[in-house]
Amino acid sequence: MERSADTAFFGHPRGLAYLAFTEVWEGFSYYGMQALLMLYMVGQLLRPGHFEHVAGLGQLRAGLESIGGPMTTIALASQIFGLYVGLVNTTPLLGGWLGDRVLGQTRTIVLGAVLMTLGHLSMTSERLFLLALLLLVLGAGFIKGNMAVQIGRLYGADDPRRTRGFGIYMLVRNIGALSAPLVCGTLGETLGWHYGFGVAAVAMVAALIIYLAGRRHLPPEPPVVRLSVAQAPLTRDDWRAILGLLLAFIPFVLMFSAVYQAYTLFPVWATDHVDRRAWGLTIPVTWIFTFDGIATMAGILAGVRLWRALDARGREPGDIGKIAIGCAMAATAFAILALGAATASGPVPLIWVLAFFVMLDFSFIWGEPPLKAFVSRHAPPAKATIMMSLAIMSIALANFTVGWLGRFYERMGAPEFWLLHAGIAVTGLVAALMLRPIIHKLVERRVTG
Repeated sequence: MERSADTAFFGHPRGLAYLAFTEVWEGFSYYGMQALLMLYMVGQLLRPGHFEHVAGLGQLRAGLESIGGPMTTIALASQIFGLYVGLVNTTPLLGGWLGDRVLGQTRTIVLGAVLMTLGHLSMTSERLFLLALLLLVLGAGFIKGNMAVQIGRLYGADDPRRTRGFGIYMLVRNIGALSAPLVCGTLGETLGWHYGFGVAAVAMVAALIIYLAGRRHLPPEPPVVRLSVAQAPLTRDDWRAILGLLLAFIPFVLMFSAVYQAYTLFPVWATDHVDRRAWGLTIPVTWIFTFDGIATMAGILAGVRLWRALDARGREPGDIGKIAIGCAMAATAFAILALGAATASGPVPLIWVLAFFVMLDFSFIWGEPPLKAFVSRHAPPAKATIMMSLAIMSIALANFTVGWLGRFYERMGAPEFWLLHAGIAVTGLVAALMLRPIIHKLVERRVTG
């Protein structure tokens, strides 16, 4: 397939703009929820007088404790958060199956947006908390993999803009991540948690409107392959490529098993152990995630510009090499946080936290976009959505790990806990460097340009 002549959106196809701005509002709802969820559970929902009113929560706690033993409130909140975010990144496998085999990608994405809207509305009721999480998990899963595949189809197989396109998509999405903590976080921490969740529902309605408005600028969908229709068997090269893609997930999972702890136990730790005084105010914890969004956008812009400059010289790293760099940056970020926690005689100065997020956020562009671009380039066409969904599901495995690691926070203490996560990211770096030649050998026969 030749390089698309459509360069209307900063040198990229116009459809990328509609998909990216759909994700602005989907990201707003998701990151608003992410900013509030741990604080909401620890600060209200899991406390006596509230816990008892949540349908099914007692049974969920009993089930979790039957597997891993008794849990404190913080450990239970961490486990629920990890399960929620993990399942958000597991259900894209179901969404991919619906997109490929049943509804088609567009209908599946629309259904996902409706379910997410209902989920955020349900969060306004304590009793419906678990139902709300289920609706959000299903809705996000129906959107993620299908939309990522639609981005990949905007580009030809040999179009060098593909990885940068995923980077731009991530950049625009982070407009929502930047604004959500300010809006949802401020409403939740000052007026009431349910106001923050309600605003997230409005954001999902906006996402759906933008997506439907831009559908005509997206490539035609391939025919839905019904279950009764026989498919051509995968070739030997197809299976080799699939194995190569699965190996590429390993360093990515290790990197994000560290990274996502910044959104799980970090806000709980920061509430009591970070000096949040600035400009004569004590800033809400959720406002730190606004800085996180700004730093992420800056990191994406810097990364895309660097890749473009290196590409002009023929020296741009491959996708697996980029993931290795991301692992190194994530390890450095957690080492900074561990050092700040270990050396502070009282509350940790805010400068340590800001330095942590700068390094962590600059790592994002080196992780997720390269993996998605690698999958969209090398996955067998008949399994494109499934493989993209598995790539997203690898984030689920990382989040399940994050939730489980939360059990050790109170036992280890903050410095050792953050240093543990630096070590996990270093392991990802070693895995990327060791597996890179094997992965390239497995997928090279599918390279068409």
